[in-house]
Amino acid sequence: MKILAVDIGTGTQDILLHDTEKEVENSLVMIMPAPTVIVADRIHKATQKGSDIVLRGDIMGGGPSVRAIRGHIEKGHKVYATVNAALTIKDDLERVRSMGIIVIGNEEAIPQGTEEITLKDIDLGSIENALGNFGVDVPHKIAVAVQDHGNSPVESNRVFRFRIFERLIDQGGDFGKFAYKVNEVPGEFTRMASVSRTLSGKDAIIMDTGPAAIFGALFDANAVQPAIVVNIGNGHTLAGIIDEDRIVGLFEHHTSALDGKHLQQHIIDLANGKLGFDDIFNEGGHGCYIKKIYGEDTIMSVIITGPRRNILQDMRTEDRDERIWKKIHFAAPFGSMMLSGCYGLLTPQLRQ
Repeated sequence: MKILAVDIGTGTQDILLHDTEKEVENSLVMIMPAPTVIVADRIHKATQKGSDIVLRGDIMGGGPSVRAIRGHIEKGHKVYATVNAALTIKDDLERVRSMGIIVIGNEEAIPQGTEEITLKDIDLGSIENALGNFGVDVPHKIAVAVQDHGNSPVESNRVFRFRIFERLIDQGGDFGKFAYKVNEVPGEFTRMASVSRTLSGKDAIIMDTGPAAIFGALFDANAVQPAIVVNIGNGHTLAGIIDEDRIVGLFEHHTSALDGKHLQQHIIDLANGKLGFDDIFNEGGHGCYIKKIYGEDTIMSVIITGPRRNILQDMRTEDRDERIWKKIHFAAPFGSMMLSGCYGLLTPQLRQ
């Protein structure tokens, strides 16, 4: 059986084609620019040409693309967007309009010469073309990870996203709680729902990038449980307490708010049950939830993954706390740190 796993981050999209009849290390791999980076580049080029743009397609990740949109408007150029494309920028269309974006219907006419840019998180056509050049077909079975804040009209999306994590941990915290079949994505996950529409008709699962990386890092040979797994991403950092392949504690922060000393103290406090929701939220992060306290002496390993893991790697020796550093391992599951999320998506197959 062949499975295409795609882990879509802020900087890169990591693509792995796994054949269950072969060694994992023989999987075909591509590390490519993230879709939002590709969109941002197209917008920058339109800005340089002085062209107005129209955004079509569906909800996708923001970050670089939204910054590019703001820059395009600041240069005095017009931005049109269909409703679903506009929701990439903000969940509230009135806030989108307040930025100067002109929200239009799917069939509404726009001025000639306006450059069209399509928004979508998963571009199967591009993947098919790339693999096809090597005589490889994309399989029917697909697994995709994207980060989805969820959409709450009544509270902060930071709070809303983390309350969902709390619920999933309380329900058992295993892989199956975090992964959704393509036609079973809850309505509050607007970005996952968009991916679901793209993958309609496929045998697919969709999950969040953070838990995917956590489950994937557990395949590192040094991941002895109970463990703390930390995924230091370009945008967000998640740290989870894992026991018997279940997440039993978790905090999520913005990577830009963390340095090595700050992060290592949060990890120690997570292990000892001394980190609370407000400790993270009041720093601008998402929150913390600990269902079961283990204590630093019970934690057997601290596994670090993610493209920004240099935050810890580059710490000066005198700043390192031996309580955690004697247990730290920088993960390379199946030999590759960048593919932790893809391996996490393949957890059911790799655990067989």
